[in-house]
Amino acid sequence: MAVVGLFWITEDSVCLGAAPVGTASGVRLTEDGVEVLGDDRGAAWSWGEVRRIEVRDVPVRSAARRLVSMAFDTLYTAVTGDGELPPAYTVDVETADGTVEVSVVSAVTGGIYTPDEYELSRTLLGRLVDGGAKVGDLLAWRRDHAADDTPPREEREALLRKWAESA
Repeated sequence: MAVVGLFWITEDSVCLGAAPVGTASGVRLTEDGVEVLGDDRGAAWSWGEVRRIEVRDVPVRSAARRLVSMAFDTLYTAVTGDGELPPAYTVDVETADGTVEVSVVSAVTGGIYTPDEYELSRTLLGRLVDGGAKVGDLLAWRRDHAADDTPPREEREALLRKWAESA
């Protein structure tokens, strides 16, 4: 698995935030459409049915502030032994029938995104909804880099730009 922006990418699936485990809620993006996962939440729509996907409450900080926050969290956990789950954020999937709100857990280390990764991820979500980008491109990249972990920030941003600009 690799995390690029808001996307958790495996060789066969793409999730917003961390991939849900058990009955946890989540949002999976497929080549066919969008699936909402979790206890009592199962729903799916084709890309043609999805009008918009919005993300909100995403923890965003500059790269420097993100680093300081991660260092503090690591020190706090080491001293107290009291670790926390990464923060959650909200995904709204809008269709003609209404909007479904889903809470997902941040997948990025430290739970905090940089402003560029956040904005590029939002742009890519818009392009996926309007048909200008394809989930298959994210999956193909992951299959080609199956042995690799999450790429460094500059490479993640370049990938997000490339996927958002693909036609």
